[in-house]
Amino acid sequence: MPLPDFIRAMPTLDIPFPDDVVSANAVRSEAGLVVFFTFHKDLDLPAHAHKAQWGTVIEGQIALTIDGTTRTYRPGDSYSIPSGAVHAVKVPAGTVVVDVFEEPDRYPLR
Repeated sequence: MPLPDFIRAMPTLDIPFPDDVVSANAVRSEAGLVVFFTFHKDLDLPAHAHKAQWGTVIEGQIALTIDGTTRTYRPGDSYSIPSGAVHAVKVPAGTVVVDVFEEPDRYPLR
């Protein structure tokens, strides 16, 4: 199920992936950044760390590894990544997630 037009009309982000791989629409405040990610192609994001992140799977699934432990999340599942935790993710095409980042400037708006 594609995201509604009003969400896809929200600002896009300058993320380090091509638009044909993943699209990202965002809401930013001084308290954080809410991002609606739609994955058009499979994506393997290597291990990295940043401030806290919380998310939920809307459609599809993700395999999220946090501090060496991997768990698969499916629609309706939520995850929480503590600030500074090393994590990596494998996301198949067709997945839609909502992520909330503690850092309001995690990704710049386009």
